[in-house]
Amino acid sequence: MLALLDYMLDGDGIMHTVCMGTRECTPSIALRDIVQENWRDALALSLDPAQLRFVSDTTYPVALTLAKAYIQPGGLPVAPFGIYTGAEMVGFFALTYEPNSVDRYLLMHFLIDRRHQRRGYGMGALHALVALLRERFPTCESVSLTVHPDNHPAQRLYIRFGFEDTGTRLFGEPCYRLRVPCLRQA
Repeated sequence: MLALLDYMLDGDGIMHTVCMGTRECTPSIALRDIVQENWRDALALSLDPAQLRFVSDTTYPVALTLAKAYIQPGGLPVAPFGIYTGAEMVGFFALTYEPNSVDRYLLMHFLIDRRHQRRGYGMGALHALVALLRERFPTCESVSLTVHPDNHPAQRLYIRFGFEDTGTRLFGEPCYRLRVPCLRQA
């Protein structure tokens, strides 16, 4: 049995996990905006070369995402976030969204640095993402993502977390959706 977790947004806008039980807990995760003080840390994240094809068509998925945040392709905001444990950035993702929509939220370039994989950070970051959606995007009822068809570990993680395969494809990849209200009750 796992410990009960809760996620809170602190006064600086940083999402933190709070372990509510006494049993083993998912590592403490904080989500922080990528800003002037931490963008270089984000660029230093790396994946095993065999994993790069799962995250982006480029060997620099973080740099690509930071460029998209500036350019806003399709006129939609792109919000990049660092995944932290303590003061160390261990992962990264971006959220592309249509402001005030209920279902136009796309999780992109979700990655955990190769030195920090298999420690529960991915699952912890997904929990913190839901809390962040509730806090910053209160109209959000669902978030979608795509997964490379051969990235079976990521597919298992997303399904275990509650994402459902929509049966559609986006960018040539299977699309998954998480209904946020279902988790608000949990």
